[in-house]
Amino acid sequence: MESVGTGGAVEYVVASPDELPVGARKLVEVAGRSLGLFNVQGEIVAVLNVCQHELAPVCRGRVGGTTLPSLPGEFCWGREGEILACPWHGWEFDLLTGQALADPRRRLRRYPVRVEGDRVLVTL
Repeated sequence: MESVGTGGAVEYVVASPDELPVGARKLVEVAGRSLGLFNVQGEIVAVLNVCQHELAPVCRGRVGGTTLPSLPGEFCWGREGEILACPWHGWEFDLLTGQALADPRRRLRRYPVRVEGDRVLVTL
């Protein structure tokens, strides 16, 4: 994996944009860490593949939506493609912020991502 030093932080080339169309997921190993790359409505995000609930490989979970606040007896579904559900216990995380939906004290570890030409780079 190619790395590029940038003043203390290191950027790693992890994919090409073509590998991550909207809705895609890619698991990569970077500097000994398992990361999940997700294209969420055109924004590529990178998260550590560890659930903050029970340390499961969260990036192998279902990507979909969640129920939204609604009136009693109604179930409104939304945020399709933005929510990652842990494969072990179903904990839901907002891919755009890393925040756990059920417990604001828990969040996924996110890493900065940028696209430069034909490369997707993650900073560790």
